[in-house]
Amino acid sequence: MCFTCKSCFCLSCSKGYTDDFVAEVSGVLQAGVRYRHMILTVPEQLRMTFYRDRHEGKLLSALMRCGYGCLEDVVSVAVRQQVKIGGIVVVQTHGRSGHYNPHLHIIMTSGGVNEETGSWVELGYFPYEIIHKKWQYHLFKMLKEMDRSGEMKTLIDALWKKYPKGLVAHVTKGKVPDQCRGLAKYLAKYVASPPIAIRRIIRYTGQEVTYWYKDHRTKDKEVVTVNVMTFIGRMVQRNCSGDYLNP
Repeated sequence: MCFTCKSCFCLSCSKGYTDDFVAEVSGVLQAGVRYRHMILTVPEQLRMTFYRDRHEGKLLSALMRCGYGCLEDVVSVAVRQQVKIGGIVVVQTHGRSGHYNPHLHIIMTSGGVNEETGSWVELGYFPYEIIHKKWQYHLFKMLKEMDRSGEMKTLIDALWKKYPKGLVAHVTKGKVPDQCRGLAKYLAKYVASPPIAIRRIIRYTGQEVTYWYKDHRTKDKEVVTVNVMTFIGRMVQRNCSGDYLNP
């Protein structure tokens, strides 16, 4: 097509965007290297901070670098030496319900390069239990450096007490494809697809939209009805971007 709308809501244009993304990511991934899929979340008390900065994007950019730095720290602790990991970081700004909920999807190498020796160090055991505290430390440290106001310091201090076991971080076990192209397609669904699939829309009256989503906590199917403008707002707030970080 000579002209495209380049919108993720258009089935034709989003298909082309997805194909281009898959081709680009496939060229970055290394054949024979094992990868892991990580999800790093942001506490709901901090979401408004990121929402206010959504047009400039400085915080979202810092969030992506922070997530990568956190996982590199975790891997270095696990292998007991300083290594440089590879990764693809995608920031997704909506949750399953459509509400603003910035979080990171990271495809990382299962190991890294020791820059002093030039050798590859494989990650045999992943210390899942320390990710929560490490992510909490890196995220809160980044936010205090980006915002040195007393209000942010007070909020961070309160969150340290509220989450003594660290922040929520998910590790996908056994579901990440081995082949590069399959892995690229796996990641593309977080970048190219809209917040809510068409099949999840139950009813449209002209003034209200009813749709469903699966709640993370309860694992139950939740049905929501909102007015049209609220629904449109939840759809267009989508802001996914990615970065490639390779050893």
